[in-house]
Amino acid sequence: MPPDKHKIVGQFIRALPHCRALDMTLTDIGPGTAGVAMPYDERLIGDPETGVIHGGAVSALMDTCCGAAVMAHPDAAALTATIDLRIDYMRPAIPGQTITARAECYHVTRSVAFVRATATDGDETRPVASATGAFTVES
Repeated sequence: MPPDKHKIVGQFIRALPHCRALDMTLTDIGPGTAGVAMPYDERLIGDPETGVIHGGAVSALMDTCCGAAVMAHPDAAALTATIDLRIDYMRPAIPGQTITARAECYHVTRSVAFVRATATDGDETRPVASATGAFTVES
C-alpha cells in the first residue's frame, strides 16, 4: 500500500471527534483492509448491571473500521461516507476487554465500495458483531 494511503487513514481516525472520544486506534492496514481497536471504558457501559459496552459504541467502531478499509483500497479515493451499514450483534462483549474490528473492502465500483467486517473481544472464533455495508467512493 502506498505510504500516503496509510498516512491518510491514520489521520482520518485521529481527526474524527467520536474516534478520539472512544479512544479508537488504527491497529493494522493493508490494501482494502483495516483493523481498529477500542479499549474498554466504563463511560461506554450500556448495562450497568453487567458492565457490557453499549451497542452504539460497537456500531461506531465498526462503521469507522469499514470506512478505513474503503480508504485503504487501491481503487478507492481518500474520502468516503457511509451509505448503508447493517450490523448483526451476536453476543455481548466481555466487560473489560478491548474490542477490535477488522474490515475488508471486497468490491469497488465507480461510485460505491462494498465492505464486510467483524468485531471481536479477543476470541476470534466468537465474534461480538458482524457488519456489511456500502460506502461512497469520492472522485
